[in-house]
Amino acid sequence: MKRREFITLLGGVAAGWPLSAHAQQTAVPVIGWLGAAGPNDRLMAAFRGALAEAGYTEGRNVVIEYRWAEGRYDRMPAMAEELVRRRVAVIVASPTPTALVAKAASATVPVVFGVTDDPVNLGLVASFARPGGNATGVYFFLSDLAAKQLGLLRELAPAAKRIGLLVNPDNANAAVVTREMTAAASAIGVELEVIRANDSSGIDAAFAALVGNKTDALVVGADPFFFSRRAQLVTLATRHAVPAIFTVREFAEAGGLMSYGASLIEAFRHIGVYAGRILQGAKPTDLPVMQSTKFDFVINLITAKALSLEIPPSLLARADEVIE
Repeated sequence: MKRREFITLLGGVAAGWPLSAHAQQTAVPVIGWLGAAGPNDRLMAAFRGALAEAGYTEGRNVVIEYRWAEGRYDRMPAMAEELVRRRVAVIVASPTPTALVAKAASATVPVVFGVTDDPVNLGLVASFARPGGNATGVYFFLSDLAAKQLGLLRELAPAAKRIGLLVNPDNANAAVVTREMTAAASAIGVELEVIRANDSSGIDAAFAALVGNKTDALVVGADPFFFSRRAQLVTLATRHAVPAIFTVREFAEAGGLMSYGASLIEAFRHIGVYAGRILQGAKPTDLPVMQSTKFDFVINLITAKALSLEIPPSLLARADEVIE
């Protein structure tokens, strides 16, 4: 190559360096979203709102890649691995089943989780104050509230002797919830019937079993698949006249008799805050795990009337919301 040609070529390459570096600096970050069930507009709005406050608006300066398992937990590992290959800036994973899968998929990609179970016991973080590793997020307690839900249900139906517990056997929290509920039921002299379902037909079969066994009432465990099937659950509970308590207010709003649990709107807002901070350069290990502080007890009086139930004044007085 002649000297003049070499200098011209070198000058052209050098001229391209700043443009290339600028393109890398202004590349739009990608958030990977791993969902165990399907999308929920209200929760997504809470997340996007917090993200916007950090300066990131979907479709403008941040991209969100969604992966929905639709209750098929066996599909989640491949989805998580796909997001890792996509080189996302952060993976948002909620609730517990997705968080465990996201954490297992990569030891380096930041993960912001929302979990119903203690993240230290799950092995997601080393401690609440110092998470360590690549994951942090929000702990919203739902699996730990089963005993409280049982107490509220028994207060509504003090004559109940046999109470059902519906869990999803595919969810890692099923064993914990069953153990805690068994102990709580034993303490108040109630027989507990554990029923398992992991698909729509299983839910139908669960209610058939409840009716056949003359179960007096039902506690529905925390599970994203159950959340996605809340219309089916509350319809069956009303049709078969089974007083039931659920985990979050969305069930009561859909026609469930009662719900008690952490506010998912608050939890997903916190998740959005942490996702924004990571996009701004924060590391998960420096972001303490947040814990839900807002809990809602909701009673649906319309459903109570349909079931010919009289709600005790003591319960009505403690409710955060009564749907009439």
